[in-house]
Amino acid sequence: MAGAVLCTLNTRLDSAMLSTLLMHSEAKIIFVDQQFLQLAQEALSIISSKNTKPPLLVVIISEKSNNSITNTWDYESLLESGDRDFAIRWPITEFDPISINYTSGTTSRPKGVVFSHRGAYLNSIATFLVHEMSTLPIYLWTVPTFHCNGWCMIWGLAAVGGTNVCLRSVSPKEIFESISLYKVTHMGGAPTVLNMIVNTPSCDRKPLPHKVKIMTGGSPPPPQMISRMEELGFGVIHFYGLTETHGAGTYCLWKPEWDSLPSDERLILKARQGVQHLCVEEVDVRDSITMKKVPADGITMGEVMFRGNTVMSGYLKDQKATDEAFRGGWFHSGDLAVKHPDGYIEVKDRSKDIIISGGENISTIEVETVLYSHPAVLEAAIVARPDNHWGQTPCAFVKLKEGFDVSSHEIINFCRDNLPHYMAPRTVIFQDLPKSSTGKIQKSILREKAKALGSLF
Repeated sequence: MAGAVLCTLNTRLDSAMLSTLLMHSEAKIIFVDQQFLQLAQEALSIISSKNTKPPLLVVIISEKSNNSITNTWDYESLLESGDRDFAIRWPITEFDPISINYTSGTTSRPKGVVFSHRGAYLNSIATFLVHEMSTLPIYLWTVPTFHCNGWCMIWGLAAVGGTNVCLRSVSPKEIFESISLYKVTHMGGAPTVLNMIVNTPSCDRKPLPHKVKIMTGGSPPPPQMISRMEELGFGVIHFYGLTETHGAGTYCLWKPEWDSLPSDERLILKARQGVQHLCVEEVDVRDSITMKKVPADGITMGEVMFRGNTVMSGYLKDQKATDEAFRGGWFHSGDLAVKHPDGYIEVKDRSKDIIISGGENISTIEVETVLYSHPAVLEAAIVARPDNHWGQTPCAFVKLKEGFDVSSHEIINFCRDNLPHYMAPRTVIFQDLPKSSTGKIQKSILREKAKALGSLF
């Protein structure tokens, strides 16, 4: 209403990166929950040391404390000092920026994605429709609100009069307790969160008061994970998108005729990324170089591309990256996918993650799906390991469930029993998997580790 542009910042970044983003966005005011005050002050101190005026710091007091907070505004006091006759500063056009959203930085230095008012309201409407919300839903937040403005659900919930249930930290026990206490109807979460839920000890679970619809995206969820969520009483809605598409861009629209299929087939279909929602102009799978459509045969891979009002306006202060992202008149996602005869797309891999072994393309997602079906595997990631003969071979990083002990040989044989042999990993490393602030496994770190191993023979 003040005519300002929103810029939600990731609370898990360090003070150096926060100071960089505050300067890049030219922020004038920063609102900070008391819990993160020290982090914010460190970031502002870095800005001041560079002879740049730091933004005004406004603290939201969440707990009473004897410690005085100096050189800041208190949020409630700031509101009281406002002018009640202030006239709303409406956007001049629908294409005026409403927010800047910094990418998670999983591929490179975070980039500032500019959302327009038009894109934000269109995707907000689409998101609550895709999430099958009626009026007055009760929504449990595990999606970070800095991530695409909570997948645009922040605005969507306001539109339908929703109640927001917030957690300071994501834990399965708190999720079940919140659902039971507040009668939560909807929630969202990356596959990482779903994995936490399905592996919650029974002592920390509570029976659901009704079917809770959970929207998941960010990375492809393994079919086994969807199955276990539904066994617990959740209704899983699978979507796909990027920060650059305001969040959700496609979703796996369920067809009634699929209900009669065997369970395994239904889960494979639900794990697809599906079709565009009603507010996207067009989503297609095309050759990255020629820009020609790939045949809808479920086999030929191409790059997922978007165009329309729900695609970003561009990257802030980065025309080169913007031009590259929109080459050929489409936004290039960097994700490789196939299109099935019914028009549903299925993401196979990130273009940088695909493994080429002896001239064969190996989808890391397909191998990871098999790994997640192993009863001992909690988390898994596949990356390329250099190979003097084959060029590259799959290298598996695996975290086992508590109480399980299996060998790398057993994991490799399990994959060979369920995949063509060339797709099975030849190396298995057991460890905790590094994750980004949005819960995605950081394959860039794992790729470097696999690269350092050198060739197997």
